[in-house]
Amino acid sequence: MTMTRPNAIGAPGYSETMPCEPTSASRARRLVRAALNTWDLGHLIDDGTLIISELVGNAARHSGCRLLRVSVRLPDRDRVRLAVTDKCPRPPTAQASCCDDESGRGLVLVEAMSEEERTRL
Repeated sequence: MTMTRPNAIGAPGYSETMPCEPTSASRARRLVRAALNTWDLGHLIDDGTLIISELVGNAARHSGCRLLRVSVRLPDRDRVRLAVTDKCPRPPTAQASCCDDESGRGLVLVEAMSEEERTRL
């Protein structure tokens, strides 16, 4: 079993490069949990792990890249920034989904749970 070890990336934050595949979501969740626990923000773990899972899943399904990078940053004491980056030149776009579709709601869910100016995440 591989243990996730966060790497410091600045003021303050953690980052890890991992394969661009759906199974990397569990590693990304461990990274988010470790960072939020370190910063005494455990109340954000459920939302943070769900958001990072959706972002990793989206990159794995749509980017076609070999690697992705997950970062968790604390730009302010009351704001956490989660990011998944890859080398895909196209930005992610939310797609319309029908009520009986089993996928296609990830970015809509992420947007509903977080905003740039919201202090929760």
